Amino acid sequence: MNLYIALLIMLAAALFVAIAGMAVGAIMGPSRPDKVKNANYECGCDPTPNRGNQARFPVKYYLTAMMFIIFDIEVVFLYPWAVSFMEQGKFGMLAMMLFVELLAVPFIYVWARRGFDWN
Repeated sequence: MNLYIALLIMLAAALFVAIAGMAVGAIMGPSRPDKVKNANYECGCDPTPNRGNQARFPVKYYLTAMMFIIFDIEVVFLYPWAVSFMEQGKFGMLAMMLFVELLAVPFIYVWARRGFDWN
């Protein structure tokens, strides 16, 4: 139980610093709201209700976001596996090979569809 006391103290200190920073900013920060500051920001363009085809994002935007998520998750799982590689044995190696193969499928699909070309 004593191991968790240090963690609880650190969590309480982080929570205190976060709340104190927000409180000091709210109390001491300038507050001069106007119409421009309260308006939604949309990439520097004036927001209009019906923009037609211009309101749609290209599919490459979503593909890039999905690729980032997929490969970010891959790194999150590969690093701890690499650290404990020797203790894993054959089962750990086979499980990671299956994991990498499953992640290779979307990579090959995007590569075949020329998703990495930015032209």
